[in-house]
Amino acid sequence: MYIQYSMDQLYLPMDLEEGIPANHLVRVVNAAVNRLDDAIFDAAYPGGGRDSYHPKMLTKVILYAYTQRIYSSRQIAKAVRENIMFMWIAGRQRPDFRTINRFRSDRMKTALETVFTAVLQFLAEENYVQLEHYFVDGTKIEANANRYTFVWGKAVVKQKAKLQEKVQTLFAAIEEAEKQEEGTHGGQDLLELGESSNITGEKLEHAVKQLEERLQEKLEDKPLKKAVRTLRKDLLPRLQKYETHEAILGRRNSYSKTDHDATFMRMKEDHMRNGQLKPGFNVQIGTENQFIIGYSLHQRPTDTRCLIPHLEKVKSQLGKLPGTVIADAGYGGEENYDDLEQNEVQAIVKYSTYHREKSKAWQKDISKIDNWTYNREQDTWTCAAGQTLSFSRVSKEKTESEYEIEYRHYRSASCESCTLKPQCTKAQGDREIKVSMKYWRLKNQARQKLRSEEGYALAVRRMIEPEPVFGDVKNNRGFKRFLLRGLPKVSLEVGWLSLAHNMAQESRRGRQKRRS
Repeated sequence: MYIQYSMDQLYLPMDLEEGIPANHLVRVVNAAVNRLDDAIFDAAYPGGGRDSYHPKMLTKVILYAYTQRIYSSRQIAKAVRENIMFMWIAGRQRPDFRTINRFRSDRMKTALETVFTAVLQFLAEENYVQLEHYFVDGTKIEANANRYTFVWGKAVVKQKAKLQEKVQTLFAAIEEAEKQEEGTHGGQDLLELGESSNITGEKLEHAVKQLEERLQEKLEDKPLKKAVRTLRKDLLPRLQKYETHEAILGRRNSYSKTDHDATFMRMKEDHMRNGQLKPGFNVQIGTENQFIIGYSLHQRPTDTRCLIPHLEKVKSQLGKLPGTVIADAGYGGEENYDDLEQNEVQAIVKYSTYHREKSKAWQKDISKIDNWTYNREQDTWTCAAGQTLSFSRVSKEKTESEYEIEYRHYRSASCESCTLKPQCTKAQGDREIKVSMKYWRLKNQARQKLRSEEGYALAVRRMIEPEPVFGDVKNNRGFKRFLLRGLPKVSLEVGWLSLAHNMAQESRRGRQKRRS
């Protein structure tokens, strides 16, 4: 009536591998990690103490866990005890969650990039990637930080200025009282501090100590005693707090109190659906055939300033830069174009106005210098009304990264009688334009490349390169928030994600090859 059922019966075969399909993803992870040289992990293990779990085993377990949407160290440790795939790849060993977490965030902090480069070399040998075309894009992922404990740079500057004014007023009152009491000009150091426009915590600490020494001689001076108490208990700690905030902020405009490296950014995946800012990091990747070729982590919310440091990291990993970089309009700045040209990299990178230039409204707009004529020999511009704008002066500006942009100014001789002036400019006087000739030249080069047959094909291909990778990571594998804190550890987490994605992609491409 029933099939025989007994939990005490021993069955053969006892090998766990018998229950794993031949083309399973866990086998791809196992084969890829087995190809790594053991020497890669030597730097992470200085020796001494009890024997450690083999780094290859831990690497396999973590990579396979990331492909299965398991990111918590406790959940990974549980899977090693209960899941057949994990039990097989771990060789029936059972590392606990502390060992797993320590390995992925501490042990591998110097070796993970080497592992990533080695796996990438295996992919190149198997012709999955050629390292020729590099499609760059970025996405923002929420940090493991409180969404409502934040520090804003502008607020810190404002409050610090108000505090300095209070200190100046207090010291001025102290100096005035002492002059009236003693009829002298004593306390010159305090007077200078009170008049200073940049009161630092160190200077204020020194001045407070001087006041405390003076108070020992005047124990009955209640106003002075009250002022010293206010400085020591309130003003000095607040000033030191603001200076700490400024040191943590650096050039950023915000940070989270629970993860100082996280910056508040506006993200698409907003939990309140109202465009609220959240602490996060900007993840930049470069792909080819939907494999991740390079990755980097940034604290800036905009992509423009991330391209150069991202490519520098890719060059340090691969030893060279790809032949062609393809990116969207978020990267099309003068500094980025100039850097790519100096590194002899072909840039298929749009600029901010590339698509708008194709519209009829843009082409008929006589105020745009793109619709004017430039005379290189005479260094003049001719507007739509036939007026000549001659060179007048040069000005220079520096970006946050100290990159210098040179602008040339051109001015019309007379626009008073021009009938097209209302359509050209709202200025009261003659029309004056400011042009970066280098950026103008680089944009023309980019426009020609983008409109060529090869450039157009690569620009279209960019739509199906990095975006599906982000979709796979965020939606298919559910990684929308980091688990670790701090820029170094979060960067390692991005490395594990990238490795896991490449393993899963290799498994998919392998199945497609076998079917064909």
